[in-house]
Amino acid sequence: MLKETLSKGQKLTDAALERLLPPATQHPTSIHQAMRHSVFAGGKRLRPILCMEAASMVAGSVPVGVDDLGAALEMLHTYSLIHDDLPALDNDDLRRGRPTCHKAFGEAIAILAGDALQTQAYEVLSRLQCTAEARVRIIEEIARGTGTISGMIGGQVVDLEAEHRQPDLATLEYIHRAKTAALITASVVSGALYAGADDAAVSCIRSFGQNIGLAFQIVDDVLDVTQTSEQLGKTAGKDLAAEKATYPALFGLEKSLQKADDLVASGCAMLDRFGDRADTLKTLAKFLVERKK
Repeated sequence: MLKETLSKGQKLTDAALERLLPPATQHPTSIHQAMRHSVFAGGKRLRPILCMEAASMVAGSVPVGVDDLGAALEMLHTYSLIHDDLPALDNDDLRRGRPTCHKAFGEAIAILAGDALQTQAYEVLSRLQCTAEARVRIIEEIARGTGTISGMIGGQVVDLEAEHRQPDLATLEYIHRAKTAALITASVVSGALYAGADDAAVSCIRSFGQNIGLAFQIVDDVLDVTQTSEQLGKTAGKDLAAEKATYPALFGLEKSLQKADDLVASGCAMLDRFGDRADTLKTLAKFLVERKK
């Protein structure tokens, strides 16, 4: 069931991305080739899949057009990876098992490719096939999740400033909740909004997203020190080398993994009101922490 869900979600997302992104032959070709290099480098498409499954849980079936929303989320996620890999930030040469965008196309084009994916994502969001009210709320939700207060960019800033310092729990949790969990939360909440969820349902789904998003990053931190670059598809041990604030650095591996398991259990409990329709999302949440096995 899980394998089928992941495969179907990947195919829907990739088809939408193929349709929505400019072709590699479109002038100016260098930027469009760079965008596609990173977008189609692989990846599980977890954020689009979480979005589509949240929408399906609320509506009872996958709503028409929600794959475009998922594609926009993947564009935003990929933009963040392109910029995160740049020499001024994490300075990584490998992403999803292939050369990072700046290694393949140069720093200038990589920066612009990230910018272009972010711009393209909001163009797609502006045309979503849902009510105007839902569309505005979705755009607001995603903008907040990628912003500077408690979103992805703010988390990246604090992550940079925390390098080579002894991490404390408050700083560590802010980084993880903002840098990673915020976009995961925006993914499930935007899917719910697309499907017409009421405020009570959105609140439960938001709590679910916040919990599993933090669990996801904790497991990522663990994998960074327990797996090889080949297994990860990116350079292993980067967080340790940069003395980044991570859960394993503060609590050790065993306690970190237990924290991730507890967060997923708490998050899944928030979906009990949806009964059997929440089964797929709960299974996906458990998959996020079972990557460690």
